[in-house]
Parts: sequence; structure tokens; C-alpha cells
Amino acid sequence: MSGWRGAADEGVRYLAASALALALDFGCYSGLIRLAGVDYLVAAPIGFLLGLAAIYLLSVGWVFRHRRLASARAEFVVFAGIGLAGLALNQLVVWTGVALLGLAPELAKLLSAGTVFGFNFGSRKLLLFTRY
Repeated sequence: MSGWRGAADEGVRYLAASALALALDFGCYSGLIRLAGVDYLVAAPIGFLLGLAAIYLLSVGWVFRHRRLASARAEFVVFAGIGLAGLALNQLVVWTGVALLGLAPELAKLLSAGTVFGFNFGSRKLLLFTRY
């Protein structure tokens, strides 16, 4: 597979995997807020961590063809570190949307999804899932 075509194919698979992870994340987030009365800033990382587990499993099993690190433990630590940076970005975008722009929590969460998607895919592709 050529470089650009391979990256594009992985990008499409990552988009599909991210959609599933986002559905889990968003369902948990919204359910905790609406059904359990949990504050949105508490619900956001809980949903995000559920999505992180899903996207890791899909990434190593389906999305990416090459793995840079031989150690699965080290790979997960870096993967999760990128996820934590994405979580910080998520929290910033959600807080900005709700507190400063007056958006509904769900709309702010959806806006953060695009930003965090680009950050996570690019970081993970470059740091973890390329040939040496």
C-alpha cells in the first residue's frame, strides 16, 4: 500500500472506529448527566475513558497496519498518554462551549469530538503506528 493511500485507508478505518468509540463515550456521558444527575465535568472523563478503551482495541486490531513499539504495555502507555492529552483538550472544549458560549453540554461535546479526533489520529499515527 502506498504511503498516502495507506494513511487514507487507516484514516477511514480510524474514523469508523472513532464513531463507535464516540457513541460509547457520548452515550455514557449523556446517560450519566440526564439519567443519573452527574455533573457534566465529571461525566465527560468517564465517558471519554470508556471510548479510550474501545478505540485502543479497535486501533490495534483493525485500524493500523504497522506498530512502532514491540511492547504492548509501552504502546498502551503512550496510546493512553495521547488519550489523556486528548481528554484535557476535550475538557477545555466542553467547558468553553458550556461555560463561555452557553451551549448545551451535548452540543459542546460534539464540537470537541472533531478537534480531539484530529489530535488523537495524528498523534497516534505519527508516534505509534508507522514503520520505523
